[in-house]
Amino acid sequence: MAAAAGLALGAGRAAAADTPGPSPYLVGRGIADITGAAAESGMMGYSKFDQQTSGIHQRLRARAFVIVDPASGNRIAWCNADQGILPFAVFRAVLAELAAAHGTVYTEQNVSLSATHTHAGPGGCSHDLAYNLATLGFQRQNFDAVVGGIVEAITIAHADLRPGTITLGRGELTDASVNRSRRAFERNPQADKDAYPLGIDPAMTVLRFRQGHTDVGAITWFPTHGTSMTNGNTLISGDNKGYAAYAWEHDTAGVRYLDDTPGFVAAFPQTNAGDMSPNLNLRPGSGPTEDEFENTRLIGLRQSSAAQRIHASATTPVSGGIDSRLRYVDMSQVQVDGRYTPDGRTHHTCSGVIGLSTLAGSLEDGPGIPGLLEGTPSPLTPLIERINSKVPQWLADEQSPKTSVVPGGLLQATPDVLPLQLLRIGQLYVVGGPAEYTIVAGLRIRRAVAEELGVPLENVLMQGYTNGYSQYVTTPEEYDSQQYEGASTLFGRYTTPAYQQEFAELAASMRQGTRLPLGTPPSSPAIGILNVQPGVVLDSPGLLRSYGQVLTDAATAYRTGRQVTVVFVTGHPKNDLHRGGTFLEIQQLQEGRWVRCLDDGDWRTTYRWKRTNALTGESTATVTWDIAPDTPPGTYRVVHHGAAKNALTGAVSTFTGTSRPFTVS
Repeated sequence: MAAAAGLALGAGRAAAADTPGPSPYLVGRGIADITGAAAESGMMGYSKFDQQTSGIHQRLRARAFVIVDPASGNRIAWCNADQGILPFAVFRAVLAELAAAHGTVYTEQNVSLSATHTHAGPGGCSHDLAYNLATLGFQRQNFDAVVGGIVEAITIAHADLRPGTITLGRGELTDASVNRSRRAFERNPQADKDAYPLGIDPAMTVLRFRQGHTDVGAITWFPTHGTSMTNGNTLISGDNKGYAAYAWEHDTAGVRYLDDTPGFVAAFPQTNAGDMSPNLNLRPGSGPTEDEFENTRLIGLRQSSAAQRIHASATTPVSGGIDSRLRYVDMSQVQVDGRYTPDGRTHHTCSGVIGLSTLAGSLEDGPGIPGLLEGTPSPLTPLIERINSKVPQWLADEQSPKTSVVPGGLLQATPDVLPLQLLRIGQLYVVGGPAEYTIVAGLRIRRAVAEELGVPLENVLMQGYTNGYSQYVTTPEEYDSQQYEGASTLFGRYTTPAYQQEFAELAASMRQGTRLPLGTPPSSPAIGILNVQPGVVLDSPGLLRSYGQVLTDAATAYRTGRQVTVVFVTGHPKNDLHRGGTFLEIQQLQEGRWVRCLDDGDWRTTYRWKRTNALTGESTATVTWDIAPDTPPGTYRVVHHGAAKNALTGAVSTFTGTSRPFTVS
């Protein structure tokens, strides 16, 4: 709450310094840390069992905006999180905490949570078994960090509400994505392909938030996967969208993340990113360079730079009401009207099934089981069908031409009931879908909603990864190709038409000012909280050593452009996540005081943890700092903050280690 109070004071000073005319909205922004376990935690995205966290390159954030229409009293609490997915379990828990604090002000109807889709964050936050397998089950520590951070960000935004304006800007970005499933894309009708002549969705949409005449934040929607960091990486990172936000907030706006006030907040949510890859050479870690860290920076910088250019010229006023609708739909039992199907006939969806090509992975971003290939027909189909009796024949027939492998819906391992949401922010409509939509699937859903609302297509956005997760959504034509995305389309060939129909119903309800039945929320299977990931047993500094002791010290002097490396004796990072804090500081001596200038949320620092003796519990923390060319000359030092667990009592104690001072010139 101290952060919220600090933000309110800061915003109040800005408003007092510049008193504008009447404002159509109240707007508030907030940001909070959501970083989970920095070591020995499975990462979410690539489904790779041996990809476990071993440190931090950049911390993960939740970025929130609250928008209120004073005329009607309607409001929206919108939040985008540096996460691989935004499971319904997180949505439900956030709603419960908001209800405890604010009563009925924030509900499932007007709260929208989405993920950036980074593949470099700790996982295990779902209650759906399929999405916890690679993390060895549900990870309560990570879950609490994500829920707590999202609630904190929304709470800060709520306290920050001030009279303000929103303006809209649009542009295109063509060098930050490539179609990784072009074979499937080409199966679509020419009219759909003509909408995307480059095979990508280049559209970038920016909302510019101001309190008075002060810019306080921006939301930039653009589709590209969070897979610049490969499945060989084990450092926590917000990937390219995390860097895009950092470049704007930190490098341009000068935000200090550990200060009481967040300053300018720049969110970079996805739209229909299902077949959009940042790996421009269509190989993992390849494009624009052959270095995954540099690719993350460059793809992020391209998004950030384009967004800032659009933001500067975003002069179209956002005006009109604030509204929202959410409904729970069983996507496994939708009767789809012929208006939405390719052949004009009625069809239906079916219980969720994971296909064989899902196990092959996306070869362009993150290959799965070696030897498996994407596509239809699979040469392994006869073998799979012979040995796989878990998928009933009737369901396999419904899912054809998919080679069905895992009946996720029947096993309650993947969700069937999903939250579908539609938001209105003035003339802009945001379709909140709980999946990864290909660009043509997104286009068709947007067309259905725009037609029902009677608004221009460009005023409807498809925001994926929202309020839940259910893998991919492809068009019927793309589904037939059974690439990775088609095999991961859970509810069969008519999944996209079903979404078109259901979102059109939400749009009709919004247009008419009526309310649809809420539906029954997804259940929480008991197996969803299963966890077999070992916790911290004990820590030990080692013989004749103490926690925080420096094993490898800094040199006495460095030139800019060089790297500082310091190794400390430490404990396990799970003892204290330092959420809202840091495992490291780069401090500068200023007028006799040591002042923090960088921490573990900064691009040029890394914190790496390593277990050096599993039997005795010894470990080290390696802190590196790549000194930027524009670093002011002076005296610096490296500080490490850690925590250790006593083997006998289980008590956790904190400590700090400090390197020798050194000069930078």
